[in-house]
Amino acid sequence: MLTWPKGLLQLLLLYTVWKMGSGQLHYSVLEESQHGAFVGRIAQDLGLEVSELVPRMFRMLSKGEEGYFEVNLQNGILFVNSRIDREELCVKNADCIIHLEVIVEKPLRFFHVEVEIKDINDNAPIFSTREQILSIAEFVTLVTRFPLEGASDTDIGTNALLTYKLSPNKHFVLDSGNDEVDSKSVVLLLKVPLDREESPVHHLVLTATDGGEPKLTGTVQLVINVLDVNDNPPVFNQSIYRVKLLENTASGSLVINLNATDLDEGLNGEISYFFSNSLNLDVTKLFSINSDTGEITVIGKADYEESNFHELPILAKDKGSFPLSGHCKVIIEVLDMNDNIPELSVNSLSVPLPEDSPPGTVVAIMRASDRDSGNNGQINCFLRPTGVPFQLESTFKNYYSLIVAAILDREQVAEYRMVVTVEDQGVPPLSSSLTLLVPISDINDNAPAFPQPSYTVFVKENNPPGAHIFTVSATDPDIAENALITYWIDENLWPLSSYISVHSESGKLYALQSLDYEELKLLEFQVRAKDAGMPSLCGNATVQVFVMDENDNAPSVSRSSEENLILLAVPVIPGHIVGKIHALDADSGYNAWLSYELLEESNGPWTVGQFSGEVSTKYSWDESEGSKIQSVLVLVKDHGIPQLSATATLSVSLVTSFQTMKTAVHFPKSGESFMPPVNSMNIYLIIAICSVSSLFLLAIFVYMALRCHSKAKESMVYGPGMATLVCASEVGSWSYSNRHSHILAGVSTEAGAKSDLMIFSPNIPVSTDNVDHRNRSELVSKILSYILSIEIHC
Repeated sequence: MLTWPKGLLQLLLLYTVWKMGSGQLHYSVLEESQHGAFVGRIAQDLGLEVSELVPRMFRMLSKGEEGYFEVNLQNGILFVNSRIDREELCVKNADCIIHLEVIVEKPLRFFHVEVEIKDINDNAPIFSTREQILSIAEFVTLVTRFPLEGASDTDIGTNALLTYKLSPNKHFVLDSGNDEVDSKSVVLLLKVPLDREESPVHHLVLTATDGGEPKLTGTVQLVINVLDVNDNPPVFNQSIYRVKLLENTASGSLVINLNATDLDEGLNGEISYFFSNSLNLDVTKLFSINSDTGEITVIGKADYEESNFHELPILAKDKGSFPLSGHCKVIIEVLDMNDNIPELSVNSLSVPLPEDSPPGTVVAIMRASDRDSGNNGQINCFLRPTGVPFQLESTFKNYYSLIVAAILDREQVAEYRMVVTVEDQGVPPLSSSLTLLVPISDINDNAPAFPQPSYTVFVKENNPPGAHIFTVSATDPDIAENALITYWIDENLWPLSSYISVHSESGKLYALQSLDYEELKLLEFQVRAKDAGMPSLCGNATVQVFVMDENDNAPSVSRSSEENLILLAVPVIPGHIVGKIHALDADSGYNAWLSYELLEESNGPWTVGQFSGEVSTKYSWDESEGSKIQSVLVLVKDHGIPQLSATATLSVSLVTSFQTMKTAVHFPKSGESFMPPVNSMNIYLIIAICSVSSLFLLAIFVYMALRCHSKAKESMVYGPGMATLVCASEVGSWSYSNRHSHILAGVSTEAGAKSDLMIFSPNIPVSTDNVDHRNRSELVSKILSYILSIEIHC
């Protein structure tokens, strides 16, 4: 286990706390740490309880790197999961950082964690070749500099700081004037002239030692051949050349044209240019050098994001028999161009989204990235279309949250298809888009609704029990169980529940029993619709069922029309009204419109009013036809389809004596016809009685006409106790009948029966000469008192 100094731990703790305040954590770990090595208490540093890591779905994402780290969910410790080679991961970059994203839910939060990989001295200095050969002419002046190819160390910092040491000899030292030098470049100095005849070859060992702990070394054999002549090496006008090159420069483009000079002549002064053997092979795939001209050109793709600079060591050699060489460096700085399209990824998406989600609800978390730098890597994020109830919110560097910005309604929009676009600030700008589909889940926020607030249904009476009479249908814009509708009628509304039922699923209304117009004219009730949501919602509609009359009742003749024997004194004038047949029909309308006619079997001098039912004589009779009893058979028919009928018999007795007729006269009870005998000689008495009766009839006629007009208006309103007004007499007689009727409106109501008002024009037969004045006065007085005593019920 690696131990840290106490002061360093305190600084690291303060740095970690500062990072947490800014929304991120920073840890550091040494490269090559073993599996399970402790990195940090990430749960504690993020302010999370260890017990909530699993319930809140704690997870850690890395930005494209392998799974170098893992978190123990039992104790919240971040540890090393696999071997980390800093040189393989970050090459020579000074800062080597692995970026991690930590996401927890319920509520949704995310954190940014940086783990810095610290370098250890795990790489020894390495020379590009095992042997370096130098050719040095004899008699070369002292203090001549001979550049050597130095070693390379893939570590950084002090671990890559190299110190060179030369094996003991009398002719050469390193640049510092002794056998050791601490420098990035290695130069061999000649301190004692060479003598080829004394020693044509010198073998030296150059040792490179790094500054790490423990120190690591590397060696190379130096073979120095002592040459004769050609004692001037090629020389560059600069030791270092700096060039700026745009990335993605086309292949074949010129980078720089190098030029070295050699004071020698002939082949000893002709120069060839080469890359040093220490150059990385990857660089030789990007650049090439013309050995004759020294031109360096592009042959590959220089990518700023992979490496923003390249160092090219150049070697210039002359063509002498013992070639001499010169050295320089070309440093190429690659300039960034906007050649990387921004990328957008979704780290978390919570769908489907309930339609009652309040504004501010986080729907998705997205991460945007751009490999370019500067303005080329600055990103703006947009949401389209603009009219949706969502908005983007920047929550952290290059992190965006999609949140609810307005009230949602699934019944208006069931899902939203949105395009999130990221665009950099380069010239020209580059962009990419990501489509998000956010379905909206339903809640039970709509009650079932009927297309109409009320329905009117017409049903013929005498329907078969269980007949389907109507279908109600409600709609619910919700879905699934929130739109599953059931129908019902309140079963507590008796006797309504015994007449009508509704199918709970289809909404079909059924008549449970046969309806009778004469008993029930209107059923009014409410059908309710309820969905299956939680909680359930209801709607209702009013249904009015009107029972339509059928001609199922034959006319009924009043017994008072047949019970009494009518005495008729002769002689009789033509058109004399003998009596009236009073019939009723329990139906209504045309089905209750009655007509009267004599049956063919009835022979005699009789006629009957087609609509009044009044029986009268066709011609005059004398006394020779008296003392006879005749029967008049009348057929009463309605106007329904099919037509129904009834018969009535009227018995008429002919008398010739006024005294006999007088004894037969009786004053009927209320509702019966009054048929008094009349002396045919006293015309004035008849005129007086008819005048009084006519005035009275006129008053009654006006009164009944007003009542009939008022009731006709009221007949448009359906309510309890509605009466049916009948005005159906050809000769001016009126009848007002209020039959027993029912109208059910949730509960049953019954109209009270009223008396019938029957008014007839008094038919007064002419009396004989034997009646004295006193009897006539008594008769008139009795007739008037009878007329005035008629009971009228409305």
